[in-house]
Amino acid sequence: MADIATRVYDHKWKIDPIVRSLIDTDFYKLLMCQSIFRNRPDTQVTFSLINRTKTIRLADLVDEGELREQLDHVRSLSLTRGESTWLRGNMFYGKRQMFRPDFMEWFEGFRLPPYHLEKRDGQYVLTFEGNWPEVMMWEIPALAVLMELRGRAVLKDMGRFELQVLYARAMTHLWEKIERLRGANSPRIADFGTRRRHSFLWQDWCVQAMMEGLGDAFTGTSNCLIAMRRDIEAIGTNAHELPMVYAALANSDDELRQAPYRVLADWQEEHEGNLRVILPDTFGTAGFLEHAPDWLAAWTGVRVDSGDPVEGAEMAIAWWKSRGEDPRDKLVIFSDGLDVDAILALQARFAGRVKVSFGWGTLLTNDFRGLVAGDGLAPFSLVCKAVSANGRPTVKLSDNPTKAMGPAAEIAHYKQVFGVGAQVARPVLV
Repeated sequence: MADIATRVYDHKWKIDPIVRSLIDTDFYKLLMCQSIFRNRPDTQVTFSLINRTKTIRLADLVDEGELREQLDHVRSLSLTRGESTWLRGNMFYGKRQMFRPDFMEWFEGFRLPPYHLEKRDGQYVLTFEGNWPEVMMWEIPALAVLMELRGRAVLKDMGRFELQVLYARAMTHLWEKIERLRGANSPRIADFGTRRRHSFLWQDWCVQAMMEGLGDAFTGTSNCLIAMRRDIEAIGTNAHELPMVYAALANSDDELRQAPYRVLADWQEEHEGNLRVILPDTFGTAGFLEHAPDWLAAWTGVRVDSGDPVEGAEMAIAWWKSRGEDPRDKLVIFSDGLDVDAILALQARFAGRVKVSFGWGTLLTNDFRGLVAGDGLAPFSLVCKAVSANGRPTVKLSDNPTKAMGPAAEIAHYKQVFGVGAQVARPVLV
């Protein structure tokens, strides 16, 4: 087990880079990349960094030269032979050859494309443009680099003993959470914390703690590199990126309304079982479920990722019942800003009514709240999203309007097309 405090004290990026592998990314990115490689390989997409927490002025905290060094290092990475063997031969979700040979041949020769970086009003403007399968792979490493550099900036003046005490406190804090979660009725939990982790080393430690503390109730990690190294399940399905881009490519309002279902039709051609999980909130969960084709009701489950989680799960249960499905055979995955209290409350509410699992993200892998003066390590909301496709802006409505993105006129148009009325705004912590 790594001595994290000593590694932090001795940090030199060339011997301890923030991103150390192309598969130091979330599993869902690889699954989506394969689908895009097959169905929309020539779509031109722009991704952009978006800091929702404007009070965190990243350009004032993070040195531009160091940021460029880390981003350039990520561009130097390519798939190793061992990583290729794992992706080609490992069993994922009960399937031995998850990744097709044509996709693997492409990925084995892949390097991340160029980036554009500038400062503006105390923030970094970081964008990536090009073919969709290539630029989409920047999302996770870009976020991981910015999050860890912010942490390093806060920790850089701490002494060796101060760092030891800090990490001891953080470890104790996490272990106390694990003790509250474990027991005869332990919730089923996966690590979803790669994007906004404190650091790679800390995420790896958190995963090992969850493995020991929760046993079989810990179902795996979204991080492919950690899954490979720790010999545990790689967890993930799909994300808002797919319907956002498909929708931007629509040439009529009817095509726009059908875009979220076209995404899942393409997905169904490739995947079965527990990979058939619906993410319905991109343009509003209520409308999505109301107009969903009957074949989607046979899918395994639904992921609730914005809005009121209780309301989202209740809508899914009611929808399954209306389509003649037994919710007790279905799965609801909660994944929005979770911490222990919410996990335990949701587990208790839906026990016996539907299968429940949790994707625990930032507050698993980056909860240093109250551990340094000024709370300078508190997590914040940083995302990297597709903002245009073939020159057209993308839109996300979400069940929480605080998370909506896109030009105001386009948001209004999408709300009209998808029948989204008044929404209740919820604060976004992470």
